[in-house]
Amino acid sequence: MAETTTIQIKQSTKEVLERMKIYKRETYNDVLERLIEEVQELNEETKKEIELARKAVEEGRYITHEKLKEELGS
Repeated sequence: MAETTTIQIKQSTKEVLERMKIYKRETYNDVLERLIEEVQELNEETKKEIELARKAVEEGRYITHEKLKEELGS
């Protein structure tokens, strides 16, 4: 059996975790692991998007606020 520990969380947090369960017998640990995995994936995706945006700026593929205002007629 895996080693376990106890953590203190607010009752409201526990209630949110309960609502996030995909199935009735899913453990809080399973819910937390799923959330952590999603955040880590998002972080990796965000890093890639930032790098692509930096390259676009370096290559001059961007538009200034002033130019956009001009094009939109504002």
